[in-house]
Order: sequence, then C-alpha cells, then structure tokens
Amino acid sequence: MNKLTVRTVGGPTAVLDYAGQRVVLDPTFDAPRTYQNGPVTATKFTGPSAAPTDLDPVDVVLVSHEHHIDNLDISGREYARRARRVFTTTAGAPNLGPGATGLRPFEYAEVGDLRVTAVPALHGSPEIGVVNGPVIGFVLEATGWPTVYVSGDNASLDVVAVVAEQFPAIEIAILNLGAAQIAVRGEAFLTLTAELAARAATLLGVRAVIPVHQDGWAHYTQGADDVVRAFETAGLTDVLVDLRPGDSATV
Repeated sequence: MNKLTVRTVGGPTAVLDYAGQRVVLDPTFDAPRTYQNGPVTATKFTGPSAAPTDLDPVDVVLVSHEHHIDNLDISGREYARRARRVFTTTAGAPNLGPGATGLRPFEYAEVGDLRVTAVPALHGSPEIGVVNGPVIGFVLEATGWPTVYVSGDNASLDVVAVVAEQFPAIEIAILNLGAAQIAVRGEAFLTLTAELAARAATLLGVRAVIPVHQDGWAHYTQGADDVVRAFETAGLTDVLVDLRPGDSATV
C-alpha cells in the first residue's frame, strides 16, 4: 500500500501528494489582515507557511466552499482560478474560472488514477448550516492507496456517520476543526470541536486523523493543543497526526 504525504500550510490549507497527483486543499495565502463582509468581520493573524509558488506543480485544487474568506482568501482565489483542475460546490464553480467543476454530494470526477468524490458537509447546526450556504467535503480514492476523507467545514457527527457508511474503507481523515464561531451566528460551532473530532475518528474507524482549520484566525476558538488534549482523553493519541503549519508527514 502506498502512503499519503501531507504538508500543512496554515488555516485550512494543506498539500497532499497522492496517487501521482499533487492536491491543494482550500488555498489561503494572504498575509495577516482583517476582512469585512457586511456584519461579519474575520481577522487573520498568521500568514501562510508557504507561498503559492512553493507548492507547484499542482494538479488539483479542492475547495470545500468559495464564499467564506477563511477557506478561500483573496490570493487563494487567484490561485484557484489559475489552476488546471478545481473541484468545489456547484454554486461556487462558476466563480472559480474555466478549470472549476462543481460536484454535488456523491458525484465524482477522475484525474489520472485519482477519484475525487464530493460528500456532504454541514457548516454548523442544521439551521445555521443552511444559512451558511453550500459546503462539501471530499473522499479521495485510488488503487493501491489509502482512502482519504477531507471533511471541509463540517460540524455534524451525523454527516460523518453518513460518510463512514458510504465509504467504510476510509483510513485517513483530514478534519477541519477549530470550533469556529462568529457573533452573527450565535453560540453554534461552525466546524467540529476537538472533542467531536475524537468521536469522528472513532465513527470513521481511521488509523490517522490530520487536523487543519485550527490556527491563524480569530474566530477559531480551539487550537492544536486542545485537539491533542481531546485525543489524549479519548485514548486516541496513536491516531492523531499533530501537524503545525509548515509540518509534513507521510501516513
């Protein structure tokens, strides 16, 4: 069985070398700054650990959703629009250039030996998730490679259970964490908490969990240390791959 190599860049952004393809997740490359979108203020206080050119050559960009700045910032959007192949939501694809393809949950596309299947994600509670707009995750499959689940901005264990049922062979989960909260959405968490991530690992039965979307933004209420503690409490330290921005691992 071949192994996946992962490099975390910061925020939700990571680079995967998988099945002969280089895949970038939710590109964000802006320097620290504050963004204003109507009543929502988002502050980024840590820049990326790599420049876009450091990641080249890239074959595929996966964008869980393009309408939130912490998952696709200004320079990340420019990067995606230049990419040869981008997979995202059907609502977001028209905004990301000629290389973008929109996928509905459980639709798939193939690039070389890699199959990319979109899977559901719920960006908050059921009520908040609808307001937050369409989001997807992804499952990556290839013969001779471990099956990989990329959660996107999902806050629901029920959704994780659906993915686990549809893809029982998942070995590695890349989970968007941070327990994100914004004032206009009340107290609801918009992504998984550290504690829910540990429960998700058990639901999925994976051998490795790689957290992303847990650093660099003011609205992330939990960070990597919280995740380490939650996995220790759950007895899952052997499952957690604790990568900080700029770190890499082969799993």
